Amino acid sequence: MTPASHQHEHEHTDAAAAAADHDHDHDQAEILDLDAEVLAEHTASITAWLPVEAAPLHIVDLGSGTGAGTLALLRRFPGAEVTAVDTSAAHLDRLLEKAESEGVAGQVRTVRADLDTGWPDLGTPDLVWASASMHHMADPDRILRQVHDTLAPGGLFAVVELAGFPRFLPADAPAERPGLEDRCHAALDRHHAEHMPHRGADWGPKLTAAGFTVEGERTITVNLGPPHTEAVGRYALSSLRRIRGGVAETLAAEDLAALDRLLDADGPHGIPRRDDLTVRTERTVWAARARRA
Repeated sequence: MTPASHQHEHEHTDAAAAAADHDHDHDQAEILDLDAEVLAEHTASITAWLPVEAAPLHIVDLGSGTGAGTLALLRRFPGAEVTAVDTSAAHLDRLLEKAESEGVAGQVRTVRADLDTGWPDLGTPDLVWASASMHHMADPDRILRQVHDTLAPGGLFAVVELAGFPRFLPADAPAERPGLEDRCHAALDRHHAEHMPHRGADWGPKLTAAGFTVEGERTITVNLGPPHTEAVGRYALSSLRRIRGGVAETLAAEDLAALDRLLDADGPHGIPRRDDLTVRTERTVWAARARRA
């Protein structure tokens, strides 16, 4: 291979990788935006519950995604400034667009960082928020200690953990493969147990071990619809498409075919044509106080 053709191959590979990353970011951003829209009231109930001693002036949102937490926190604490941290530049750009539309862009600073490889300068926040992000960390215990050392003395750390992707279908759906969604989730849970072992963790003992005092724990149960909004239909379609990507190789052929019929948005059996969708999930939040000076 000549140097020129070798260089061309690298450029082609890099371009393909960049395109794949862009598609992944776009798909994930769509789910995050829909999650924020559909579950806005539940997120607001979590921020309202936080046992803050005084309205925080500086908040850090670890793993901010497209800004569901950042914007919910600014609605709860309108005098605060938020530093949003994420690995995805596309997600942070989307967050800033949403902040601009809500008139709070001047209160948001974005930091692109991979916390597994280094800790950026985040100042000394009064509140750190981490929603569905701690389970992505390679060494979450180290991150918990770092958060403790970063917080102002007596500051609060809120950790929100998900019970996996929401469920949307009745147990007897679809008619030709009842229980399909349960089998998809079981397959996805096996995948995550191998690749994301901290997903669904009980963060209370880990927070205590990192030096925090856990002041509260609350589980929010979500059960919305039917009838459902148009956004719920899009949320179900996007979520089940994402699940398919993680379970396609392990599902029975009949289950995969039934799932694909549900994911055919224009087909007669597609998710958009169903009137029996619900959004069912749980989210648990821990509020932990850093040691005082």
